[in-house]
Amino acid sequence: MKVVCVGGGPAGLYLSILLKRQDPTHDITVHERDPEGSTYGWGVTYWRGLLDKLHAHDPESALAIDAGSVRWSDGVAHVRGLATRHSGDQGFGIGRHRLLEILAARAREMGVQVDHQREITADRLPDADLVVAADGVRSALRTRHADAFGTEVRSGRNHYIWLGTTKVFDAFTFAFVETGHGWIWCYGYGFGADRSTCVVECAPETWTGLGLDRAGEEDGLALLEKLFADVLDGHRLIGRSSTDGAAQWLNFRTLTNRTWHHGNLVLLGDAAHTTHYSIGAGTTLALEDAMSLAGALRDRRDLPRALAAYEQERKQALLPVQSAARYSAQWYENLPRYIGLPPDQMFALLGQRHSPLLPYVPPQLYYRLDRAAGRLEPLRRLKRWLGPRVARAVQGRATAGRTQGD
Repeated sequence: MKVVCVGGGPAGLYLSILLKRQDPTHDITVHERDPEGSTYGWGVTYWRGLLDKLHAHDPESALAIDAGSVRWSDGVAHVRGLATRHSGDQGFGIGRHRLLEILAARAREMGVQVDHQREITADRLPDADLVVAADGVRSALRTRHADAFGTEVRSGRNHYIWLGTTKVFDAFTFAFVETGHGWIWCYGYGFGADRSTCVVECAPETWTGLGLDRAGEEDGLALLEKLFADVLDGHRLIGRSSTDGAAQWLNFRTLTNRTWHHGNLVLLGDAAHTTHYSIGAGTTLALEDAMSLAGALRDRRDLPRALAAYEQERKQALLPVQSAARYSAQWYENLPRYIGLPPDQMFALLGQRHSPLLPYVPPQLYYRLDRAAGRLEPLRRLKRWLGPRVARAVQGRATAGRTQGD
């Protein structure tokens, strides 16, 4: 089979590795429009479950990824000058640049041709048995056939910016700061010996009230360093330079597609779907997409059936993750509802932000119920049973209201 992957991110590179492992005679090329080593995105997170899957699918690259990662098991929340720490599952962080180095080297070792500074236009697909659109949320190939894929994009309310910092966090760190214009917060996690990722988020009224909508990158970073001085311990924030000096503030875009394949063109990773960054699953889901597509192509000789099987498997697997991401984003968009709680309770509900029941129960009552459920199995079962039903009922009323309004 001749396969062309458009996009040299984790999804496209890992798929090329897996396909070569299955059949070394495959002719596989990965095209990346940017120069090698120029990737943006500080560090990525993942959990033990992904590492176990990587070891099962390609032990060589898994060992290199494991060796290049840092680890943590605690979460820390800072709010109103107080800090609370909780232990949890082991998490991993690795620099995106290092991850791509590992995967590109492994792909080339397997016989994959990896070409940089080679942009594939959407007007004419490459000559191949299978073309994989792994070119991200703004995929040119998907956009060219948006009607066929049934693409929908919804923008979130809050503004966020993806930064690096020289502060090395020893735990997954949250910091919430109250300003005269509302709350602003950050998530920080280490990904190397001398760097961490720091994502800053706030509501639109806070963003404009602080002047972040008008500030250039240098002034904006200076303000954020001042706001988060306690958690940064005097370390600096590092932005992404732009040609006009503007800061790279964004609104998260949730992307979905009715179908993931069109003819011999198939979507992979962020080109197919996005999940809110607050659950830290983007890279994991992209790599799992690659595992699923490789498995479908191995088990089925008929390409349309293979692509349909891949789509069905991944859409089903994504349902709980997308639900968790949606509720997680809503938790932050409704931060004032929770921020007045004592820090330990607020942090406990931060950990429960994926719950479909939480938005519909008063926060302190939910906290007490959750504590009780942790001790009594019948209450745990009631909580698991009730949450999805409440969410479906509320969603159904909202949908009916929109329909009547139309």
